[in-house]
Parts: sequence; C-alpha cells; structure tokens
Amino acid sequence: MQDLTTGSVTTHLLKTTSFMLVSMVFQTLYVLVDLYWVGRLGTDAVAAVAISGNLMFLVLAATQMLAVGATTLVSHAAGRKDRERANVVFNQAQGLSTFAGLAFLVITYAGSGAFARAMSADEGTTRQAIEYLAWMVPAMALQFLMVAMAAALRGTGNFKPGMIVQTATVIINIVLAPILIFGWGTGRPMGVAGAALASLLAIGFGVIWLARYFIGKDTFLTFMPQHWKPDLKLWADMLKIGLPSGAEFAMMAVYLGVVYAVIRPFGAPAQAGFGIGLRIMQSGFLPVVALGFAVAPVAGQNFGARRPDRVRQTFKVAATMAIIGMATFALLAHIAPAALIGIFSDDPAVIAVGDEYLRISSWNFVASGLTFVTASMFQAMGNTLPSLVTSFTRIIVVAIPAFLLSRLPGFEMRWIWYLSVLAVTVQVSLNLLLLQREFRVRLAFAPRAEAPRAQEPAPAGGVSA
Repeated sequence: MQDLTTGSVTTHLLKTTSFMLVSMVFQTLYVLVDLYWVGRLGTDAVAAVAISGNLMFLVLAATQMLAVGATTLVSHAAGRKDRERANVVFNQAQGLSTFAGLAFLVITYAGSGAFARAMSADEGTTRQAIEYLAWMVPAMALQFLMVAMAAALRGTGNFKPGMIVQTATVIINIVLAPILIFGWGTGRPMGVAGAALASLLAIGFGVIWLARYFIGKDTFLTFMPQHWKPDLKLWADMLKIGLPSGAEFAMMAVYLGVVYAVIRPFGAPAQAGFGIGLRIMQSGFLPVVALGFAVAPVAGQNFGARRPDRVRQTFKVAATMAIIGMATFALLAHIAPAALIGIFSDDPAVIAVGDEYLRISSWNFVASGLTFVTASMFQAMGNTLPSLVTSFTRIIVVAIPAFLLSRLPGFEMRWIWYLSVLAVTVQVSLNLLLLQREFRVRLAFAPRAEAPRAQEPAPAGGVSA
C-alpha cells in the first residue's frame, strides 16, 4: 500500500497518473493499430467493429459500477489503515465481478445477432459484426475480473501492477491481431474475428497474471476464501457508490445507439467515419482518463483520513492538468482532423464524416476533461449521484432533439455534433456547481474526540492538583 495522505498532492497525482498513462498509451496504440488493420479490410469491416464497440460502453458501465465502488471503499479503508476491511471489500468485489461477468456473457451471446442486425446499415456489415462478436463477447466478460482486481489495487495507491499487466496484454494484442486477421504464417485469415480473438487471448493472459499479485502473505490485499460468501449488504454498498458512475457509461451507450440509429440512413461510410472519429477522440481522452483514475484514490484516501484541505487541493491540481492536456488535444483535432481520419481509411466519404465530427467535437474537449475530474471527485467522496444526474441531463439534451431533427427535411449529421457540444457544456457546468455543494457538505468533518490524558502521579510528599 502507498500512503497518499501525506506528502505533495501534486507529486502523488503525477506519479499515479504516470503509471496509468503508460498503460493508457499502450492501450491507445492498440486501439489505433487494431483500427488500422481492420481498416485494411474495407468500410464494412470498420463499420462492423465500430457498431460492436457500442457494447463496450455497456461493459464499461457494468465494470465501472464494480470498479468505482471497490476503489472508493478500499481507499477509505486504506486511509484509515484498516487492512482487514480492505481485504473484505476486495474479496467481495471479486465475487460480484464474477457473477456480473457470467451474466453478461449469457445475455449478450443470446442477443448479439439481433443487436448486429438492428444497428447495421447493410447485410455485409451485419455479417461481420456477428463474426466479431462471437469472440469479442467472452473477451468483454473477462474484463470484469481484470477491472475489479486493478480497481482494488488503485484503492491502495498501487498502480504499478495494473500498468505492467495492461501494457503486456496490449503488446500481445498488437502482435496477434494482424497474424489472426490476415493469417500471416498460418494461411488461415480470420478477418474481423481475428481481431476479436486476439483480444480474448490477451485479456485471458492478463487476468491470470494480475491474479498473481494477490497471492502471498506479504501482499496488502490477498485472496481470502472465508470472505467469498456473498455479503449482500456490502454488494449493495459498492453498487450504491458505483451505480451512478456505471450509469454514466450506460447512458453513453444510449447516446451512441441514438447516433448510429439516426445516421443509419447515410450508409456504412457514415457509420465508419463516426466510428473512426470516436476511436481517435477516445484515444486522445486517455490521458485525462488516467488522471481521473489517479484522482479517485488520492482524494479518497485523504477523505478517509479526514483531510479536507488535501481533498480540495487534489481537485485544483487535477483540474489544471486536465485543462492543459485537453486544450492541446483540441487544437490538434481542430487543425488536422482529416489527416487523422485518413490514417485509417482512404474512403473520401468516410474521411469527410470523421473530419466534420472531430472538428466540431473538439470544442468540448476541455469541458470533457473537467467532467472526468469532477466525476472522480464525486467518487472519492462516496457520492456519485451528482454525476448520474448531470449525465442524464446531457443525454436528454442530445437524444430527444436528435430524433426530432432527424425527421426534418434536409437533416445533416453535423447538427448532432453541435448538440453534443452544447450538452457537454451543460454537463460540466452542473458538475462544477454540484461539486462545490459536495465540498461544503461532505468536507465539514466533526472534530475528532481527543483521547483522555492519563493523570500524572502526585509529587512525593505533596498533593496532586
């Protein structure tokens, strides 16, 4: 365990963010390399993988419910130096993640065909989406275990194992993807299914490796069979904290579903262009996502240690870092969006859609960065309901007008992108207002009772006072 309640807050944030950022950089590399190879298969293949990626947001929603709850409760216990409580939370989180992963596997396998047919613009895209999901669904299910273990470690301030394992799985994926996609050396090309199988093999390896960090007497967190029996109250406590954060990603999946449904009449090139633009945007967001992962345990441990000054300082430092980083990425996306899209597709129609999407969306990058930081602060203080409220507001601002506008003659896709900019601006404004309220309410700690002083013995021959 690393004690984050003493020392420089800025140093803690930079150190923990750097650990996460290393794995995020490799994750970015994987996403872009994978997209590059799939792009060589044609527009239908890109559209199929992009559509299937909508399910990933559902996985993110579910795993965030587990991760946020586990990280928060473990960090609070770690801040109080309560190892026993931290281990109980960790083991219960593993049981809950196993149950959730199996449920996702069964339900998604049953409905993957219907999902692909409903979202695809043509039969070719539908067929490739089904092939991709056949291997990608079990890979997504394994994510539940890996995310829960990494989240518990983050709660103790230990980011290094997650960085090492994440980096290794990404390298494995990068190596295996072109081999399986094109059949290099095997003579058996698998197409988009090969990209998904590469992910499954890499994640399976990562789960086994990460589990080894919890075996041994010297580990702060360890597998304890006596704590594996479901504690429904503790499950409820974790979900109470994590549900609003998970719901944010679920609503993002709803947003993507709305977008894909609205732009479906524009054909596979439109879906592919939006998909590539979204992947690039997600890749550019990864540094601020890494910062968000760092903010939660740093602020969480200090919240558990009743250090309100350090909790506030964590937000100020993190917000400054987010603004600088996202402003830089926004400038790049605004100046050269077509060049970025062109790396992954040479279809002019695809490039045109992606160019417009990135150029307009770049106006909300700074606001999105602040949204990540404020959401992590809500998490650290154990109340993620404000994030849920503001995320719901954001979806309402986009979804309903998007459906109404799509029915108008002369409807253009860029109208949705402008709606998104407005929605993110509304969301971050609400987040900042609600965060100030949380600071006033939750950081007003009652003073701790001091232990009674022992009575000093009376001097020899005298009378005690």
